[in-house]
Amino acid sequence: MKPETFYNLLAEQNLPLSDQQKKQFERYFELLVEWNEKINLTAITDKDEVYLKHFYDSIAPILQDLIPNETIKLLDIGAGAGFPSLPMKILYPQLNVTIIDSLNKRINFLQLLAQELDLDDVHFYHGRAEDFAQDKNFRAQYDFVTARAVARMQVLSELTIPYLKVGGKLLALKASNAPEELLEAKNALNLLFSKVEDNLSYALPNGDPRYITVVEKKKETPNKYPRKAGMPNKRPL
Repeated sequence: MKPETFYNLLAEQNLPLSDQQKKQFERYFELLVEWNEKINLTAITDKDEVYLKHFYDSIAPILQDLIPNETIKLLDIGAGAGFPSLPMKILYPQLNVTIIDSLNKRINFLQLLAQELDLDDVHFYHGRAEDFAQDKNFRAQYDFVTARAVARMQVLSELTIPYLKVGGKLLALKASNAPEELLEAKNALNLLFSKVEDNLSYALPNGDPRYITVVEKKKETPNKYPRKAGMPNKRPL
């Protein structure tokens, strides 16, 4: 997808980009490629592929009308090179974005990226999702939590739902297997007092299938969740 195609597709969906936003996406691409030579951020570095499989793919929650352009608190777990939250932040500057990632080198990249793109209200933390979720400054503080290709839903639900306010939503961006994952996650979602609201199926402009699983938090998460770092992966609920 050429950058111009990206701009045109957004304009067709009543999301025209300003010159400033176009420059932000362009600079994002440049820094991604430059830093990818130092640390492993992505296997995708071709410009057309980055615009399609990183930028366009990341803004799917906005294109699917799942996120409003308001001052809401959004947490992105395991965002890696900033996907999906930072492309959404460029598109919707009012979002208040927090990213937690377990690799400090990636956090360093994201801090530099935010400076270069002049992004306000973005916060980066290095550590494990399981640890931050037991901290009262993070637990039950967010309207939305996003995760893109992080873990299977059975594990992901325990890593993300404790961060949500009651009524808040997890948006899990998946390439495939979403229906199958939901079956195996049924017990975990019950234990975490949350409910699948939707499992949206759509395709990228090149035809690649995608899903966004929307899970709503119905009641406060029991204090014992998430368990200690590593446990959700070793012994899924």
